[in-house]
Amino acid sequence: MRAAVFSSFGGPEVLEAVSVPAPQAGPGEVRVKVRTAGVQPIDCAVRSGRRAPGFAIEFPHITGGEFAGIVDQTGEGVLGVEAGTEVLGFRTQHTYAEYVVVPADQVVAKPVSMPWDVAGGLSGAGQAAHTAVEVLRVGENDTFLVNGAAGGVGTVAVQIARSLGATVIGTASEANHDYLRELGAIPVTYGEGLVERVRELAPHGVDAALDAASADGLRAAVELVKDIDRVGTITSVEAYEQLGARWIGSQRSAKRLDALVSLYVQGTLRIHVRATYPLEQAAEAHRDVESGHGRGKVVLTVG
Repeated sequence: MRAAVFSSFGGPEVLEAVSVPAPQAGPGEVRVKVRTAGVQPIDCAVRSGRRAPGFAIEFPHITGGEFAGIVDQTGEGVLGVEAGTEVLGFRTQHTYAEYVVVPADQVVAKPVSMPWDVAGGLSGAGQAAHTAVEVLRVGENDTFLVNGAAGGVGTVAVQIARSLGATVIGTASEANHDYLRELGAIPVTYGEGLVERVRELAPHGVDAALDAASADGLRAAVELVKDIDRVGTITSVEAYEQLGARWIGSQRSAKRLDALVSLYVQGTLRIHVRATYPLEQAAEAHRDVESGHGRGKVVLTVG
């Protein structure tokens, strides 16, 4: 099968499309012929060597953690998932490829109405955002600050929080302010003076905050939110302990992914895919994600 791999840590240029053996479904597993695979910041961190995925990496390595495609093999003992089923799902690494094997409980059915690019890019950012909103106990009448609100995780967090009845203030560049308004958020420009600007927008205070962009945004959130247990980050690895904030680790499950799919079908959640790249241009996709600009998701098209 074709796969985008890297054989040493480094910049995007270490990614190359090569031919590798295709995996086979074992007991309790399904094999999916991948149509699309989302590109996440964690993929770039693994490729560069900045972040370990939780196990030793053997080269050549296939990164990626979210995908959509068509089940083409089912292993012994698999019930409820049949060959030919269109699915989206998640796993730890190995999704930048024509085929991926996962436990059967890590895929859910793809709605006919959901485009392949959206399906391939939903699981990673979607489940991280869903986890964050849950862990930070965001609900009705809360004022919720999202740092990096126009990014993949930020846009989903904004929409979930709004569906729960929260007021959302989102930091973004001015170019993305209209976009945030479309999602129901109150936009604010990040950078120096952020704390004062947010206080003007929320004179009664901020109840919870999610940093999905930078340590500076996390510092501002800590200053704005009284209950430090309701301040979390998915990006500021070096700063969160020092500041006393929470690290938000995505608690992924088929149940959580299915809840996101339901929100999409209901029209409550929209996923903006800003760019798609063929598998052979995985390096360009990583450059796009690492630019730190743009809104929504970057997705690889595979099959």
